[in-house]
Amino acid sequence: MDEIIRLMTEQLRDAYSAEKQALRAMPRMMKKASAQSLKDALQMHVEQTEGQVERLEKALETIGGKAGRKVCEGMRGIIEEGQSELEDHEKGPLLDTLIVAAQQRIEHYEIASYGTMVALAKAVGQQELADLLAETLQEEKQTDEKLTQLAERELNPAAIKGAQSDEPANDRRGKRGAAA
Repeated sequence: MDEIIRLMTEQLRDAYSAEKQALRAMPRMMKKASAQSLKDALQMHVEQTEGQVERLEKALETIGGKAGRKVCEGMRGIIEEGQSELEDHEKGPLLDTLIVAAQQRIEHYEIASYGTMVALAKAVGQQELADLLAETLQEEKQTDEKLTQLAERELNPAAIKGAQSDEPANDRRGKRGAAA
């Protein structure tokens, strides 16, 4: 059982690091977002994530662990990839769509992590821990769904419309350049 508790502690530390990294990344995404609805969704999730960090601290306490200095390399890579993609685009509808994609990759990573931890906690009879983590799992799933809805209803159509309105101008410039 000690081995399982060590495993759970490491998984919780990893999730703690992932959440802290996400907390640092979201304000940068908010600054780059142009749609107010996206900024609002990210701000809401920042506040939610702060509660999730506190929940992870409590979860670690329930099994006698501490957050420590573990760095979640998976989240580091996801965030670096997202930041790199965001730097390649100017502020506007297309960038908003990319911000949602980057944030959803973060959410999906967290959903996988929390799902695994909830199942393991239940398996070893740690129902209080499972319940604590299940609350965060639900929040992550809800955030993912909200981002999907925001993208489908508003952001993706705006990005497509923006791209379509740019095409004729690009075509004309290209044709003039070829004729000249």
